[in-house]
Amino acid sequence: MRVPLSWLREYVEVAADATPDDVLASFVSVGFEEEDIHRFEIEGPVVVGQVVSFEEEPQSNGKTIRWCQVDVGEANGGVRGIVCGASNFAVGDKVVATLPGAVLPGPFPIAARKTYGHVSDGMMASARELGLGEEHNGIIVLADLGIDAPVGTDAIALLGLDDVAVEVNVTPDRGYAFSLRGIAREYSHATGAEFRDPAARDFAELAPGAGFPIVVDDQQPIRGRVGASEFVARAVRGVDPSRPTPPWMVARLTLAGMRSLGVLIDITNYVMLELGNPVHGYDLDKLSGGITVRRAASGEKIETLDGQVRTLHVEDLLITDESGPIGIAGVMGGATTEMTETTRNVLIEAATFDPTTIARSARRHKLPSEASKRFERGVDPLIPFVAARRVADLMVEFAGGTLDELGGAVFAEVFIEGIHLPAGFVAGLIGVDYTADEIVGALETIGAEVTEEDGTGWHVIPPSWRPDLTDKWTLAEEVARIHGLDRIPSVLPTPSGGRGLTLLQQGRRRVADALAAAGFVETPAFPFTTDTSNDLHGSASGEHLPSIRLANALDGQAPFLRRSLIPGLLTTAHRNISRGMVDLAIFETGTVFLPEPGVQYGTAEVPPLGARPSDEVLAQLNASIPPQHRHVAVLLTGNIIPRQPGRAAEAADLADALDAVRVIATAAGVDIDVVQGERAALHPGRTGVLSVRGEEIGYVGELHPTVAADADLPARAVVLELDLDRVLTLAGERVVVESLSTYPAATQDVSLVVPATVPAADVRAALVEGAGALLESVRLVDDYRGEGVPGDAKSLSFALRFRAPDRTLTAAEASEAKLAGVAVAAERFGATLRE
Repeated sequence: MRVPLSWLREYVEVAADATPDDVLASFVSVGFEEEDIHRFEIEGPVVVGQVVSFEEEPQSNGKTIRWCQVDVGEANGGVRGIVCGASNFAVGDKVVATLPGAVLPGPFPIAARKTYGHVSDGMMASARELGLGEEHNGIIVLADLGIDAPVGTDAIALLGLDDVAVEVNVTPDRGYAFSLRGIAREYSHATGAEFRDPAARDFAELAPGAGFPIVVDDQQPIRGRVGASEFVARAVRGVDPSRPTPPWMVARLTLAGMRSLGVLIDITNYVMLELGNPVHGYDLDKLSGGITVRRAASGEKIETLDGQVRTLHVEDLLITDESGPIGIAGVMGGATTEMTETTRNVLIEAATFDPTTIARSARRHKLPSEASKRFERGVDPLIPFVAARRVADLMVEFAGGTLDELGGAVFAEVFIEGIHLPAGFVAGLIGVDYTADEIVGALETIGAEVTEEDGTGWHVIPPSWRPDLTDKWTLAEEVARIHGLDRIPSVLPTPSGGRGLTLLQQGRRRVADALAAAGFVETPAFPFTTDTSNDLHGSASGEHLPSIRLANALDGQAPFLRRSLIPGLLTTAHRNISRGMVDLAIFETGTVFLPEPGVQYGTAEVPPLGARPSDEVLAQLNASIPPQHRHVAVLLTGNIIPRQPGRAAEAADLADALDAVRVIATAAGVDIDVVQGERAALHPGRTGVLSVRGEEIGYVGELHPTVAADADLPARAVVLELDLDRVLTLAGERVVVESLSTYPAATQDVSLVVPATVPAADVRAALVEGAGALLESVRLVDDYRGEGVPGDAKSLSFALRFRAPDRTLTAAEASEAKLAGVAVAAERFGATLRE
């Protein structure tokens, strides 16, 4: 909202030495945000001049200019020669003369310059050149504006061009502040200055007369609220639309962000900005019969003031006469009854419309307007009578009209429900110990009626212009705002007990940080994919499994929620490879959606806003959501080590993916076992199943060549995916690691010959179990198949490390523990020591 200070001063005392910044600071103190300061970018000298004489001189380009002698007053150099291309003035007319040294909006500096064979010592200005409008109908002739001032008078002050406007941001709940009436009241709250209400008039003089039929016929009210609760019509006859709008009014409208459109429309806009109630004027002679306010019929059309023919919706509220629609209520008038330069009689409309209806119509037709902006936020229901009379008075004064007895009104009793404000509530909510007098004083300051209720609190009836005050919380906010937001203490809340992040959250962060530290790049992807990708990567065999289909998918080609993170990594890899990034080590942690077969999800009814759902409703909503597991997935392709001097490039392979598994296992605090397995999307023979304590938690392997080719990836790409939340759950709460032993370790190796079908992980587990507590670590170092080993067997070599916490182990002790492990392997798998 732009607020011209000269206009503000009419309704509230503003200190003479108050700067625009001071005024903005006052508005900020009562909860508004400052936006900007607006001025007419004009610097003097700009004075009243009088045309002494002129000579018309035709030019070779077909244009005729006037070489004028203009008296600008002795103090400004007397008579000056000025070249002018306009012809709408005569000798003796007083004009606005901009002299050398002046700067007009643009900026456009004025200087003496040679043109058309003369030195023009200044310029005679038009309204557009002064920033007073977009029209250029010749220069300003002061007599046409009803102004007679001595030659040499400062024209900047004379035309109101020395005014300045401050702009504040008005939040949607404070629609009353979209008017000088509302904003001046707020300035009064901020400074304590006396407020003069421009709507304070004797109701007897506001009676609109009679004889003009008005009917509100709303058969389809929205939320039980009739579209128009109040409609006032007044008539003014004998107006002259060619009369000029007073310069001060044009200046105020311009500073407020509205351009001058002629005296009749300017007056309606002026009153809207002044009182906050949009007003519309009809050419009375173009109306057919009375006015009916009704909803639109299906397929009905109207041509609005912007020249567009619009097809109406059955919820649109219309202003109609016997000819049909003549306006979309509260949004825009119709072209058939528009006020024009031929208008002589005007019917003035001031009404109160349902905010929801107006908001929907404005958005439906993409017609945001100054009127709809105010109606959809709610206008004062007691103001239409005042607004209609104010417009009529201004049309009589400035357009030469006569107030007629013709008029009419439809209105309902205004009832505002009271609010109980409990004692102690404001202090408990805001944190400030306001006294009872402070609370009552603040609420009465904003215009509320306050009645004490037997010591339990107060009964508060909000003012008619504050539809946003609906409960005790909004009343408490008003008390805080009026008494200063700076009184509210800044107190840091005391955190609740606990360790902050849950164990799962801590574990997820550890895993992500560990992968990033190991050189992997995290690449989050959208959780949308195809059913084919879900089947291929969401199950080991590639069988069809149920997926969640989105009702309103962002991408029609990927309408399903993912069952696996791998499709997203494949898309990311493809995008990077197509841009030349061929060496990739990427990962993602994210949610996958795993609906259970035969269960219908998303069927629970969503409760309405503004009400807390019951425990039963919450349980139904939770049951309608499919299981969501947090997974982690990794993809590697290209070179894991680039080519460099003295070392060839090393391509990423399955061993690097297994290293990533170990990184995850270490960060999660578990041991992850790997055994050979099969998956439809992975290369046969190069696929491993990951498990923790015998429970399968994921897989690792090389993409099947056809899958890699379909994803436009290189022939070799390795991936892994595991259920991260399950891994962390199996890990349990991490315990403090015991201190490292200061005694030396004893290392030994063992090579065992076992059947080729026995997984190495099972042999390793047997060694661990048999060796006991002295075994610190065991690592597979070789898998040999060849000469010296039977064809159906293999030789597995393990490096073992033993250590005791309280002594130095002897070689005999280490050997005894090793052989105990070999014994368990021999018992389970028939393992023998390789000679």
